[in-house]
Amino acid sequence: METAPEEGMHTPLRYEVLEQVVSVITVCRPLVELIKHKDRDLACQLRRALSSAGLNVAEAFGNSSGNARLRFLAAKGSLYEAQAAIQMAVAWGYFRNEQSAAALCAIDKLAGRVYGLARN
Repeated sequence: METAPEEGMHTPLRYEVLEQVVSVITVCRPLVELIKHKDRDLACQLRRALSSAGLNVAEAFGNSSGNARLRFLAAKGSLYEAQAAIQMAVAWGYFRNEQSAAALCAIDKLAGRVYGLARN
C-alpha cells in the first residue's frame, strides 16, 4: 500500500494517522495557550499527553504486533488524558465548553481510530 503521494495514490495508513495526530494538536493548541495563562502545570500536562499520543502512535508503526498494540493502547490512554485535561480546564473556568467542543471531538475520533489499530 506504500505509494508515492505525488502520483495521487493512497497515502499509507501510518502517514494518515500521524497527520490526524498533528491535526488534533493543531486544534488543541489554542486551548493549551489559554490554559497556560491560568495554570502552567495543566497546560504542560496537556501538551505532554498530546505529544505522547503522537510519539506512541509513531513508535507503534515501527514495532512488531504485540509491542505495537501496547504503544497504540498507550497512545489511547494519552488521548484520554488530554480529553480529561481539557474537561478540567472547563471545570476550572479557563474557557467554556463551546470553545473545547471541536478539540474534544477531534481527540475522540483519533482515540477511536487508535483503538481500532490496537485491536488489529
